[in-house]
Amino acid sequence: MRPILLTSKRQLEPNDVRQCLRIAFGGVLGFIICKLAGWNYGAFFVVQPILLLGMVPTLNSHVMRQFVGNMLVVSFSVLIIQGMFGDKPVPMTIMVMAMFALLFREMSRGPNFLFGAMSIVNMSMQLHFASYPTADIGDIVASNIVSVLTTLFIAMLMHVLFADVEPRQPRQMPSKPLTNQRHEVILATTVATLSFVVFQVFNLQSGLSAQVASILVLFPLNWRGAGPAGWNRALGTLVGCNVGLVVQLVLMDHFDVLPFVAAGLWICLMLFARIHLLEGGSGAGFAALTTMAILFGQYLSPRQDLFYSDLYRFFSLSIAVTLSLTAVYLMHLLLNRFAATRFQI
Repeated sequence: MRPILLTSKRQLEPNDVRQCLRIAFGGVLGFIICKLAGWNYGAFFVVQPILLLGMVPTLNSHVMRQFVGNMLVVSFSVLIIQGMFGDKPVPMTIMVMAMFALLFREMSRGPNFLFGAMSIVNMSMQLHFASYPTADIGDIVASNIVSVLTTLFIAMLMHVLFADVEPRQPRQMPSKPLTNQRHEVILATTVATLSFVVFQVFNLQSGLSAQVASILVLFPLNWRGAGPAGWNRALGTLVGCNVGLVVQLVLMDHFDVLPFVAAGLWICLMLFARIHLLEGGSGAGFAALTTMAILFGQYLSPRQDLFYSDLYRFFSLSIAVTLSLTAVYLMHLLLNRFAATRFQI
């Protein structure tokens, strides 16, 4: 019988518990800061701490350089792409595709995986926001810059408060043949560009969660990784939406009381962080974490609860993940027909 979750561990190690605490408290701290300050684009301030603390277990100069580099590249790209080609669909799509190719290339190579992954997620989110008729590109870019600086402060604080109890072994980056790298870059770039085009053509302005989910599905970079993990990722996004509804039901008319909402968010993040660490990779737990971050960071306010947003995302996420995985599989079959792009197991 197929297990519901593809977990690699049976119980958490001491370092894993500390990382769970960093993710939960870091995400909640970003949420509280953006709500108290009244900043726009709250998703940036909640998603980025979770991405940084969840994707890399340690914080060092190389990680920080990649994180700051992602801010610079994405800010420049969004200003140029949206500012110059926002009203020209074809050139804009070509520019977006070129940026995706460069970033997925960094992910496929390995050493700068964090830079590529963070840049892709942030660029997708900012281009999504920039497509709104009333969007202010300068405000979007400024919000992202502030969120990056805030996230670095949060990450450093979390690593001080919840430091690892024992040294971690450095991750060994597997070597990949050139055919695999070509396969991964072309596959991921094509599917990510298709996702961008679909959300622009159909003007799905309320589909931020679905768009981010369609990007996160590509993080394994190949069908061998995306296929088995796809079920877990879809499960995580859908469970995240339902847990958001449960929190809303518990809070009822008190969704505008910040301490209550923050406490509910912390419990959810801690639960999903535990699942994320047990899985040992980007699966159901990580998808649920990002779903909760977007729901609470972007769509919850004193004047708006989560019911409509959550129900809409429940269906849009399932459709986006299913279509993305279908596109990944079809591209996998196509690329394997050519020796230069055949994926070698």
